[in-house]
Amino acid sequence: MNQENNQQNVQPQSQGYYPQPQYQEDEIDLRELFSIIWKGKWLIIAITFVFAVGSVFIALSLPNEYKATALVQPNDSGSGGKLASLAGQFGGLASLAGINLGAGESTDAVIAMEIMKSWGFAEQFIKKHDLAVPLFAAEEWTQSTNKLVIDEDLYDPQQNKWIRKAPKGKTVEPTSWELYEQFKERLSISQDKETGLVSISVTHYSPVIAKQWTDLLVKEINSHMKGRALHEANESIKYLEEQINQTSVAEIRTVFSELIQEQHKTKMLAQVSDEYVFKTVSEAKIPEEKDKPKRTLIVLLSIFLGGFLSVVFVFVLNFIRKK
Repeated sequence: MNQENNQQNVQPQSQGYYPQPQYQEDEIDLRELFSIIWKGKWLIIAITFVFAVGSVFIALSLPNEYKATALVQPNDSGSGGKLASLAGQFGGLASLAGINLGAGESTDAVIAMEIMKSWGFAEQFIKKHDLAVPLFAAEEWTQSTNKLVIDEDLYDPQQNKWIRKAPKGKTVEPTSWELYEQFKERLSISQDKETGLVSISVTHYSPVIAKQWTDLLVKEINSHMKGRALHEANESIKYLEEQINQTSVAEIRTVFSELIQEQHKTKMLAQVSDEYVFKTVSEAKIPEEKDKPKRTLIVLLSIFLGGFLSVVFVFVLNFIRKK
């Protein structure tokens, strides 16, 4: 009998049955969490209220900024298109003579948009039109008088001189890089992929200045690209004429003659039109409604942040008390 009992006791293990260990899992008690929040509700309300009031004061203290936008159309009469087409057509023939015509893939409009975003263009633009003070020292715009409010800690309008406390490594007068950083924050350039139209926008405290700068940008980039095209056309003509004199192959001379004609056409088009790279579709208007700040959004986000941080604070406080 004892042997049979022992066999019965051993049998479950021999068949692979083992006693299962019991694990004690930690579970989140939602009622306890809500209880903690409910106990600290007044603290949560107080912190959220402080965030809400503070955000209202901050939102109201921020000055309005206005955005002026010009809609322009890339002009296909630029030098890149026709020269690139001819270079592709005759490139194989010219390569037989050991000559590389080269054809850039970027259009004049794409190049112009990148130039407008560049430091060098911004530096020349700011210096030419004397924009340093309204760009760097302006802090608000008074609608009734249509005048900018200048930060007198930075610039003295009576003496017309910069008086700011220069940051380390900087000068009293804003450096070219500091002005460029301010400029690029106010400039926005985008192109619609479907229509190809380009939007050029400037944001400023003064809606009048925003419109003026937008108009100036369109004018200046057209002038810049026009001068660039004339210079490149003259250099190309000079180069091609030299190549004609160096080859006796009739087909190659024909290629160069065609390219020279295209460069003369480029010069003619550049000299005739002031809108060389961008043709205005819709000129900038003086905006009547502010573009920013988004005061309602600032307040709502601050209330959400205040509520979240206050709940976290209540849980941390409860944890510390238990310890």
